[in-house]
This record gives sequence, C-alpha cells and structure tokens, in this order.
Amino acid sequence: MRPAPVLDILFSDYLLLGLAAILAGLVDAVVGGGGLIQVPALFSVFPQSAPATLFGTNKLASVWGTTFAARSYAMRIRLDWGIAIPAALAALVFAFLGARAVSAFPPDLLRKALPFILLAVAAYVFKRKDFGISADAHPEMTVRRKRVLALLIGSTIGFYDGFFGPGTGSFLIFLFVRVFYLDFLQASAVAKVVNVACNLAALAWFGAAGYVIWQLGLLMAVCNIGGALVGTRLAMWGGTGFVRKLFLVVVGLLIIKTGISAF
Repeated sequence: MRPAPVLDILFSDYLLLGLAAILAGLVDAVVGGGGLIQVPALFSVFPQSAPATLFGTNKLASVWGTTFAARSYAMRIRLDWGIAIPAALAALVFAFLGARAVSAFPPDLLRKALPFILLAVAAYVFKRKDFGISADAHPEMTVRRKRVLALLIGSTIGFYDGFFGPGTGSFLIFLFVRVFYLDFLQASAVAKVVNVACNLAALAWFGAAGYVIWQLGLLMAVCNIGGALVGTRLAMWGGTGFVRKLFLVVVGLLIIKTGISAF
C-alpha cells in the first residue's frame, strides 16, 4: 500500500490535469488554442518526462475532445463539407509528414517568426470589425476552386501542426473566414473537422514511437470531451460575435506565449 501523502499528491496532480483538460476542451471547441492550457499543465506535473511523451499524451486527450466538438457542431449548424473533407484529408497526410520532419529540420526559425505572424492575424481581425461576422454576402466560388483551396489550406496547416503546432486552430479559423467568407462560428466548426485529422496523424506518429502515457491520456480525454461539449454549446449560444472576441483573446495569449518561448 502506498503512503497516504503519495496518494494525496497523485490525486491532486490528476485533479489538476483533469481540470486543465476540461478548460482546454472548452476553449478549443470554440476557437482552438486548448494546447495553451493542457500542455503547460502536463509539463508542470511531469517536468522530468520527455517532451515528446507529454505532447503525445496531449494529442490523445485532444483528439477525443475535438472529435466530439466536431460532431456537436455538425448536429447544430450546416457544415460546408466541400471545404471540410478535402482540407481534413490533406491535413491527415501532411500533419504526419510534418511530425516526421521535426527530427530533420528543427523549427527554430519558425519559432521566432510565429509571434509576428500571429500579431499580423490579430491586427487584421481587430481592424476589420465586420470580419467573420456574416457569411451572407460573398463572391461565388466554383466547386473545383473551393476544393483546391481547401486542399492547399489543409496540407499547409496540417504540416505546420505536425511540425510545430501552436495556433493551428486559430490559423484554420482565420483562413476559412478569409478565403471562403465563412462566419466565425461556421469557420470554427469546419476547423474542428480538420483538427481531428491533424490530431489523429500526430497521435499515430507519437503512439507508434511509444511517446504516449495511455492511461493518463484517456483520463484527460474524458475531461476534454466534457469541456468540448460545453464549449460548442457556449459558441452556439454566443454566436459569431462571441467567437470573434474569444478568438482575439486566444490569439493575444498565443502571441505572448510564443514570444516568450522564442525570445
């Protein structure tokens, strides 16, 4: 039998990770960026563990929450599957390639450039007050052009997610609004489908390499699902205006976090 203090510490650590997974699932379901919460929590509880193991465990928890969020959105709003499916298939392939590329090309240059890229995204969205608020008026786009653009976005952001990762959900939402003229709520819903593919690809690589704590990841997955279900309902209740505001908050936090990490 373990001493009581050890059990207390173990319970408090798991409680912290469970709460972090709930909050991460909620935020991620609305605008992405759940990794801002979940990954630091894992590193704080297991500071001696290999980073790859913690990232793999994070992916195991995240993929379930993202899947349930995508399903919840699909039941409540009309998803543009003509965008979602090509982008998700491209992301599935290129996220796996991105994860494999990390060992050959360390993302040091990208780490320093990322805060400035995110700052440009935030400035653009903040300046254009009507950006992503309505999807009613936009130019017609042929099915072929839509499919090609979706494949391009899915492959680019998918590779980025496997190679580096921070801000993947935010980049997807921004691009879906900018390129396809979706509103923020629709863009967030489509982004969840693509995120599922990214997480599956990364999890396949981490799992095959033995970089996953399966029991912990599954426990956090249950909490992540709960947060994701609450997050989708919150997004539906708040509408595009709420999603836009939370998007700017999350991107702002990403700018701070990536800036500190880079410099």
